Amino acid sequence: MNDASVLSARGLSKRFGPVVALEGIDFDIRPGEVRALCGENGAGKSTFIKLLTGVYHPDAGSVQVSGFHRPIRSPREAQAAGIALVAQELSVCPELSVEDNIWLGTLDIPFLHKRAELRRKARAALDLLGMQAIPLDVPLSTLSLGERQIVEIARMLTRDAKVLLLDEPTAALSDNEIARMSAALRSLKREGRSIIYITHRMGEVFDLCDTVTVFRNGKHVSTRGIEGLERSELVELMLGRPHDAMYPPAQRTSGDVRLSVSGLTIPGRVSDLNLDVPAGTICCLAGQIGSGAEEVIRAIAGLEYAAHGEVRVNTRRITLGSAESALRNDVMYVSGDRAAEGVFQELSVGENLTALRLDQHTRAGVLQRRSLRDKARDLARQVKVDVGRLGSRANELSGGNQQKLAFGRCLDRGRPGVIVMNEPTRGIDVGARAEIYALMRQFCANGHAVVVASTDLEEVIGLGDSVVTLYRGRRVGSYPRGQATMQQVVTDITHPVA
Repeated sequence: MNDASVLSARGLSKRFGPVVALEGIDFDIRPGEVRALCGENGAGKSTFIKLLTGVYHPDAGSVQVSGFHRPIRSPREAQAAGIALVAQELSVCPELSVEDNIWLGTLDIPFLHKRAELRRKARAALDLLGMQAIPLDVPLSTLSLGERQIVEIARMLTRDAKVLLLDEPTAALSDNEIARMSAALRSLKREGRSIIYITHRMGEVFDLCDTVTVFRNGKHVSTRGIEGLERSELVELMLGRPHDAMYPPAQRTSGDVRLSVSGLTIPGRVSDLNLDVPAGTICCLAGQIGSGAEEVIRAIAGLEYAAHGEVRVNTRRITLGSAESALRNDVMYVSGDRAAEGVFQELSVGENLTALRLDQHTRAGVLQRRSLRDKARDLARQVKVDVGRLGSRANELSGGNQQKLAFGRCLDRGRPGVIVMNEPTRGIDVGARAEIYALMRQFCANGHAVVVASTDLEEVIGLGDSVVTLYRGRRVGSYPRGQATMQQVVTDITHPVA
């Protein structure tokens, strides 16, 4: 072990039957180091984290913490060793107080304890993380999602965690909450805590982390310092292919307007928006959370009942506030919230792909199951989902594959229309992103217009044939492909000149 390392893994390997999930991983992290852990879904990141936290047991290899060999056979032993996980799905109780949540699950609180001492320690942990304004006695449900995540980190501090594992901590946060989270993590770094940070957001890797480790296909590919590392290099390490392969080239269009939006207004959220999107193009709406970009997408899909103005698809006017009218007039919607709106989690892969096609496979009121299965198999191949998993439940798939199911519903719809998407790659690794971007270009090749709302500015600039910037519900700027710069877009969506 490196004498300066707080955690060291040597030769960690894990198999599940014939599948090698992780093979011969060596890993070291120093006190006060923030290490990004990157890789595609299936690269081995989750398996590695579960080995460190005692959820899985390694088939080979060992882990040392602070110079001592520590067999970690359960989450309880991981806690005792000073290893703590803050998962993307928080383990909190919203109806309990902030203080009670901080001490929830802590092993070493004696039955007879001094409440005042626990309050002091909880307060100190929150103050260290910049949360001086959060009272200890309010229900956790009164806090924002970002504040709840910081409360969970405070819980780990009261356990004297030496190594914190953070899994996609900012996936569902607003820009202000991300800034608060970043400040909290920098405080932890100054305290000498080590952080292993899993994220699909490239910006966070370069803004927050000192080093990055890349896994691919269950193997360690590289560990590099962030200084001097180019984003394109990191993406290439993760993908195993050039960064240029991320965004497929744009195709020439006929110039016919597929979507026309005039005077779209949603009281208090969007004001007098005009937008034309030609067939075969991708229009990206760029803005922070609360900019109105998401509301525009939902209004076009018929999901904003207070919207008024005019939306036309193929010159046909759709009825605002009516999802049925939007669908009938060739508008397809892909939600950024896969669990709540995008995918039927408890239904099978095949059922998800064919959910909007039952009428096409029915004769005399009887469902033609064979033809439906054939169609599901064809759609799965098109979106690159394993046809052997057609019977699996959707919630058993990775986030990227779940999003592909939503995309599969939009394929082969007959006449070209409009596909509107909100945050289509949120929480999805770079490999799945590249496949999803290719599907979006396939929609364009079939004559559809695609409109995307995204807070990922690298995605907006790399993907959009046109970029429209929004600030507080109003359109700020519009840029054709190649003319939108990161600096200009950031300026537009944060503090445009009046």
